[in-house]
Amino acid sequence: MKILVELPTWLGDAVMATPALENLFAAYPDTEITVVGSYVATEALKAHPRIDRTVVDKTKSTGFRPLNIYRLAKELGPHDIAISFRSHFYSKLLLTLIGSKRKYTYKKTIDHRLSTIDHPHQAQKYQSFINGVTGRNDKPGPLKLYWPKRDFERPTLGINPGATYGSAKRWYPEKFAEVAADLSGKFDIIIFGGPGETDIAGDIERMVHQKGVENVTNLAGKTTIPELCSLIAGLDLFITGDSGPMHIAAAYRVSTVAIFGPTKHKETSQWENPKSVILRRDLECAPCMKRTCPIKTHECMKEISAEEVGQAARRLLQED
Repeated sequence: MKILVELPTWLGDAVMATPALENLFAAYPDTEITVVGSYVATEALKAHPRIDRTVVDKTKSTGFRPLNIYRLAKELGPHDIAISFRSHFYSKLLLTLIGSKRKYTYKKTIDHRLSTIDHPHQAQKYQSFINGVTGRNDKPGPLKLYWPKRDFERPTLGINPGATYGSAKRWYPEKFAEVAADLSGKFDIIIFGGPGETDIAGDIERMVHQKGVENVTNLAGKTTIPELCSLIAGLDLFITGDSGPMHIAAAYRVSTVAIFGPTKHKETSQWENPKSVILRRDLECAPCMKRTCPIKTHECMKEISAEEVGQAARRLLQED
């Protein structure tokens, strides 16, 4: 038997899908598994021992996309079951062209099986979708990734200032720098970020150095996805916004202070990480779910102080 899984596009969503994938794989123990998706999603999950093949979807890059989808379907070949965690038209087209006997595409509307849950988490939504495939009533377990943990010589703090979705999700570089400097006596510091976040990471690095702190390493734009997973897994503390790396930290149960602004913390916070603290403001305009602040004030982030984040980090460390 062969199963094809199209992963969610974004890194964080792909990680939040892992509990559902674990239950899917358990439901079909003797099955050949192929996953297809974005580069970041497939890179994060390709270490899974049950995944036999990963294919990167490049159909958006150049040329006529419907033709590219057709070519991708021919490359993937037939499968007994084809599942997509995406609800896009092209995902439906891909599953149709593959010609699987059973096809399932994710729907963003709340499943009736979740009707009793107030603001179900994305991990629960994905699990409900997969239960419709397997016919089981599984519950989502913890997030799970399989890249090995990096061992650091000294206690290490990671800070992640970026957020791919938009600037509204980003806390301020000077505040990250203030917290990093405050905690630098206890931790070596690593600054994380993607290729598009090197400027803000560089600003933080410069500000931290100006405070006389030297034990800081800026890795923004310098890590592969597997390296990112391994590095975050080895951290003693992580301070981040709502982002893909935040969910990687949850998968490894890293003590995390997560700063939320315009997004729905009940739906996209760290799933089943007992060492997680959410800092947010319950404003009338939040969560607006906008990429940039629609009223130009950005109070949901401005009101969260560096002192507050530092205090939350210390509470987490005392609990450990």
